[in-house]
Amino acid sequence: MIATLATLLVSSLAFAQHDAGEQKKKPLSPPAKAEATLNGKVVTIDYSAPSKRERVIMGGLVPYGKVWRTGANAATTLTTATDLNIGTLQVPAGTYTLYTIPNEKDWTLIVNTQNGQWGTEYDESKDFGRTQMTVRTLKSPVETFVIGIKNGKLTLTWENTEASVPLTAR
Repeated sequence: MIATLATLLVSSLAFAQHDAGEQKKKPLSPPAKAEATLNGKVVTIDYSAPSKRERVIMGGLVPYGKVWRTGANAATTLTTATDLNIGTLQVPAGTYTLYTIPNEKDWTLIVNTQNGQWGTEYDESKDFGRTQMTVRTLKSPVETFVIGIKNGKLTLTWENTEASVPLTAR
């Protein structure tokens, strides 16, 4: 009886430790943020950052010629307290969702007015507008997807690709 209780106690303790370890694992695509101050006002992009994990990303996991959620999980959100010029778009202050259409040689950035949806719930009728992005091939692969706002550009970087578009306050 004592041996059985001791075995049960050890098993329960091992399960609890295993369960606690599982809860502390980082998500596969953790939350990330790109932020800049333009004209004294904050511009923020909230997204989830997936990793390559030995997969083919561009043209594979992220297919060419199709709308991509531009990150993982919930839709990528742009919140701006100032009016912006993003490529050819004049975007008023507010909250938007960003999608892209990647291709080998060029990308299209989509600024969409729908908010709060899961990343794959794209509604083209809610597009504010679209603008072309410049694409360049990187010499070294980037493991985790990164969105950046700096030097007057919005950049999307992952695997061997960087797509960018001018971004300035109006």
